[in-house]
Amino acid sequence: MPEFSKHISVAMMTVIAVSGAHRISANDHPMQQQVIVPQEDRFTPFAVTIHAGDAVKWINSDTDDHTVVSDDFFNTAGHHGTNHLVKGTDSNGGRPGTFVLRFEHPGTFVFYCRFHAHLDADHQPVAPGPQGGIQDSATGNFGTPMMGVVVVLPDTDHDR
Repeated sequence: MPEFSKHISVAMMTVIAVSGAHRISANDHPMQQQVIVPQEDRFTPFAVTIHAGDAVKWINSDTDDHTVVSDDFFNTAGHHGTNHLVKGTDSNGGRPGTFVLRFEHPGTFVFYCRFHAHLDADHQPVAPGPQGGIQDSATGNFGTPMMGVVVVLPDTDHDR
């Protein structure tokens, strides 16, 4: 093998060996979980677990507008004072509205929709029932408040 080729081969093997020491994969990048508002007044799933550095994307597939409001009394994961309108398809040109938050440290982020948080006869006479979907207030079924929680775990393992 000519001397020049030997040097190139040694250099390429060194690059391969060094780059193999730390492989870059999809697991090295922050993840993004989704919370969806289906065509009814609820967040699904109710609870999402992520790691510090990850993000949550809310997608409002409902025709109505909804909000992501932080319940600062319970929040330990940051984003205090969050109060974001997530447009529904009727006010967003037929497309679902979206909203993304990245969480940098462990804790909990409790959130709710300010339009659908107080479900009683005076404030919200019609709300999602036990099977999802809207129930009639004449039956006394006001469903549950539209809320959810993000649990943020420490980011101690990059190879999740």
